[in-house]
Amino acid sequence: MTEQTDAIRRRLAAAPPLRLLALEQRVVYELGAFVAASPVLRLVGRGDRHPVLILPGFTAGDGSTLPLRWFLRGQGYWTHGWGLGRNIGPTRWVLAGIRARLEELHERHGRPISLIGWSLGGIYARELAREYPDAVRQVITLGSPFRVQDGDRTNASALFERNADRYPPEVLDGLIVPEHEKVPLTVPATAIYTRTDGIVKWWLCLESEGPLRESIEVRGSHTGLGFNPAVLGAIADRLAQPEGHWKPFRPAPGARYWYPRPVAFRAA
Repeated sequence: MTEQTDAIRRRLAAAPPLRLLALEQRVVYELGAFVAASPVLRLVGRGDRHPVLILPGFTAGDGSTLPLRWFLRGQGYWTHGWGLGRNIGPTRWVLAGIRARLEELHERHGRPISLIGWSLGGIYARELAREYPDAVRQVITLGSPFRVQDGDRTNASALFERNADRYPPEVLDGLIVPEHEKVPLTVPATAIYTRTDGIVKWWLCLESEGPLRESIEVRGSHTGLGFNPAVLGAIADRLAQPEGHWKPFRPAPGARYWYPRPVAFRAA
């Protein structure tokens, strides 16, 4: 049973406070925890070799998702970076590139693709799932503020706005359409978030309750979500489900500390 939060009639979201932004330096320790936990994570189980496409966050590239891709490749999945260099935001070139990448991988493997998107990459992943539902197996987002509305702020807003002249106006308009007003996703969707996110307000990253939808809370930073051991364990669990037989995440009894009770978005 998850808690609920009403995110429609709300004040505008401010950027996370400086104390949380400063805590993003924990990423060094999270990387060390990833290395230390790798032997244990290998015991999670083997995958079914289905393809996984991983989309990086704003200003990041495939190098940032290398640990995650390495881990999932070792679990038995065909993992792919997006191959588009640094994520400079939703330019026409980037949007055309991710569509072409999904189509190419779907044709190559002949199977639906699991999409994992970190931060802004998760927003891209959700839109791809809406546009290509037959090509997408599931969507997993990592600290993705897909519930951002006009006037909300993050600690990446200023940089995003400095690049806004590169983005098509219709895309910018679409980004601020409230999530609850968009066409619902028809594929399983998992939103992983942390309350101590120093880049975006955590409640902008929540999935609603309902069939094929869930939120998973972890302990850690925004910058470390791609190699946080708790995140990797949850991702491996989600990917290992047989196609067409999705069930909500349930942490193992011994791992409950690393997965606090999640919150779900509820429309008023």
